[in-house]
Amino acid sequence: MSHTSIALRPEPRAALPAAALPEQRTVTLQFDDNALLPLLYGEHDRHLARIEQRLGVRLGSRGNRLSISGPAEQTEVATAALKALWRRLERGQPVGNAEVEAALRMAEGSSDGDPRLPLADLPQIRTRKAAIAPRSPAQAAYMDMLARQEMVFGIGPAGTGKTYLAVAQGVALLQAGRVGRIVLSRPAVEAGERLGFLPGDMKEKVDPYLRPLYDALHDMMPADQVARRIAGGEIEIAPLAFMRGRTLAHCFAILDEAQNTTPAQMKMFLTRMGEGTRMVITGDPTQVDLPSGQRSGLVEALGILDGVAGIGVSRFDEGDVVRHPLVAKIVAAYGRADVRTAEQSLRRPKKESDGTGK
Repeated sequence: MSHTSIALRPEPRAALPAAALPEQRTVTLQFDDNALLPLLYGEHDRHLARIEQRLGVRLGSRGNRLSISGPAEQTEVATAALKALWRRLERGQPVGNAEVEAALRMAEGSSDGDPRLPLADLPQIRTRKAAIAPRSPAQAAYMDMLARQEMVFGIGPAGTGKTYLAVAQGVALLQAGRVGRIVLSRPAVEAGERLGFLPGDMKEKVDPYLRPLYDALHDMMPADQVARRIAGGEIEIAPLAFMRGRTLAHCFAILDEAQNTTPAQMKMFLTRMGEGTRMVITGDPTQVDLPSGQRSGLVEALGILDGVAGIGVSRFDEGDVVRHPLVAKIVAAYGRADVRTAEQSLRRPKKESDGTGK
């Protein structure tokens, strides 16, 4: 069986005083399965190049040895990430750009001593189609919370895996027989009062707003099984308005895009919870599409329910975005723009009245 051996050797001391430069370190990894090395390094060594770029370390390969040189902390992160990627390859799992980014995020979270990260045993969501592992420390904490709490709020920007992991947890519980059905819901805010003017029957009118939930389901289950379970009522995908007056018992219920609920809609959904039910509410409070002046039910609920026992809140930020790396940069750029706009608004002098009422 292949394994990785590690030898540490200190860098020569710099001529400058120790305080002037961070501690430097070189780590050498030795891999015993040469057939897996091209997969670890990536085409034209692109995986190694990405690690160098992200962490500011130097990687050099010779035969089955890989040296990592740079500041001690970054070297430690690179070592942990490469070891994690190597373990994936040994298990026969693929390693691509997404897996490299995930390994770096997890290793950085571990080195920071992030208290959200269950270091002893990273959680996994196991469906019959795949085992899903966390791709960021925040995802690890979220997955751990999904397994323990009856009601969980997943809050943060797009691309952090909030809805995807919630659907995965629901599918895993359904397949294990721990819940009788899955109920997936979203508010069709964009359609508003215009649903009646759209072509087709009600299903055809609302399906475009529910498509992300269908996509997540098809990643977890074969298409024929998804269709069969929907037809049999084990999986229900419906607009939020269809939840009124119901009691959801023995099911896994997900409310997606919850920032677009009104306070009344949010209270209505939360109070549908019946015996043996788990609920997940996901949303991004910075992406509210409600009419101007309308308060978001998600924002209000987070304030009202703060500290209520049995309710977990898992928060993500732009550093947890697991889509293309540019998505995280875009989210961060928009966040900075929002801050600048708010600051300019505070600095702008108020117009004084001239006493004429104009």
